Order: sequence, then C-alpha cells, then structure tokens
Amino acid sequence: MQRTSPLSNAVNRLWQPRLSLSACVRGVMGRNTLGVELSEAQRFNYFPATPLCSLSWWFEGSSELLTAGVPVSQSSLDSPRDRLPEGCLFGGPRTQPTVSWNPGPVHSITLLLMPDALHQLTGIDPRPWCSGLVAASQVLPPTWLAMCDAVQAASDDDTRVQLMQDFLDPLWQAARPHQAPGIQRYHDWADGLALRAATSGLGRSLRQVERRIKQWSGQPLRELRGLGRAEQAFYEAMAAQERGELSWTDVAADSGYADQSHLCRETRRVTGFTPEALRQRMAEDEGFWSYRLWGGVDIL
Repeated sequence: MQRTSPLSNAVNRLWQPRLSLSACVRGVMGRNTLGVELSEAQRFNYFPATPLCSLSWWFEGSSELLTAGVPVSQSSLDSPRDRLPEGCLFGGPRTQPTVSWNPGPVHSITLLLMPDALHQLTGIDPRPWCSGLVAASQVLPPTWLAMCDAVQAASDDDTRVQLMQDFLDPLWQAARPHQAPGIQRYHDWADGLALRAATSGLGRSLRQVERRIKQWSGQPLRELRGLGRAEQAFYEAMAAQERGELSWTDVAADSGYADQSHLCRETRRVTGFTPEALRQRMAEDEGFWSYRLWGGVDIL
C-alpha cells in the first residue's frame, strides 16, 4: 500500500506501548471526527478478526455494531445494527471481522491488550468473551474500573494513554511470566505462547497444552497461527507495493500460505474481503482507517 494523504480530516492516531509493556499492550488506537464533514457512508468502521482484548471509551458521540451474521463485504446503511452501551466497554478476542457505524461525529480511544497478559494480570478467561463487547463493569476488577474512570475524565488523549500505561506498568512488571518476549508480531507471539504452555509445570500432554493456550488466549493455537499468517501477509503486501513489486503469489509464498487461493480464503475469513478488494478499500474508503493506521499509510 503506497503512502497517501488521509482520505479526510479525521484524526486517527496509534500510540505504541512503552518498551516495558510491549508484551502486554499491542497499542492504543484513537479516532476523532469532531468538526469533520463525513457522509453517512463514511461513518462506517471496519475491523479484522483479532486475538486481542480491548477497552474502548467514547468521549463524544456513539457507535452501533452491525448485527452478527451480516457479511462484512455487504454492509450498508440498511444493515441492522445494535447500539453499543455507553461508558467504557470490554471486548474479547474477535473470531470474525466486524463493522460499526457512528450516527454522528465521534471521539473514541481503544486500548488493545494481549489476551494472555490480561489473563495473567486479572485471571480473566477470554473464552466466554470471544466476539463480545460489554460494559467493562461486567468483567473487570474494581482497580481496573477506577483506571477506566480516570481515563474517561482526563482532558486529552495523550494524558489518557499515559494513565493507562502508568496503571499497567507496575502490575505487569510484578506479574509478567519469565518467558514473555518483547515487541512481536502475532506469529511470534503464538509460537511463544505455545512454548510457554508446553514448558509449564502444570502438565505437558498435547491436550493440556492446547487447553492452556485456549485459557490464556481464548482461541486454539491453530487459529492464532492463522491470524499470524494473515498479519504477516498484510505487512508483506504493503512493503511490496511500497517498492512497486506487489504480487499476490509472492505474498502468499512469503507469508506461509500453500498458494494464492489459500491466501485469498484466509484473508476473506479474517477481514471479509479478498486481498485485492481489501487493498482497494484501504485506498478509497474512509471506513478502513484502522487498516491504514496500522499500516502507517495515513500521514497526520
């Protein structure tokens, strides 16, 4: 994906975690459309399947989630939607791509957490919350809810991100596993998680290892490795197009897929679109701001 100017004046930001939190926090993602003229069609938000858990705040405006079962590629203004609750929301790992819609201008921020780190810090089992988005008060312990309230009351986004990290840092340093690696892509994280599960003293049979991985991450290892391949293909494709050498056959081979058809099937499963359709929508559709943000395409 070649670097281009943003498709609107909306402010999209990605905060990388401080190094000490790199195995706990994947990032913090923000969007602010206040004062920006967007059509109804431009107020969609597209997100891929993900192993991450999330905490989301809306400081202005609201969001509606397209009802499960509506194909992402067929989303429209007529698609049925469910209004999300107000306040801080907790999201578990998402096994399918999702689409939301904002009725008007919005200012929001989302903390993205590695699921095994959340489990280590709180004991929360991600499995019951897979593909769910609920009030944080239904899931989080009181100390975490106090942090959520402080973030909600803060005056600006940079302060909010600092509050999140200042809260998490001492907790993570006290609780982090000895084998927790640093900054990583999904495929490295999945391999590290498998190694930690296999060398745990709690039992090392294949069945016990798989059960442990699902308890820590909410999903089986096969699914995590599939998401790792999809992420690698995403970055391989952007790098190749940056060089003017994009070939889906080469991207498939370099990312561990059997062939281009395998890449297409898996990309559609994770994002709702074929690789080429996703590339075009990233270039032309405001609603794909999160993909552009993670790919470093938008220039602020």
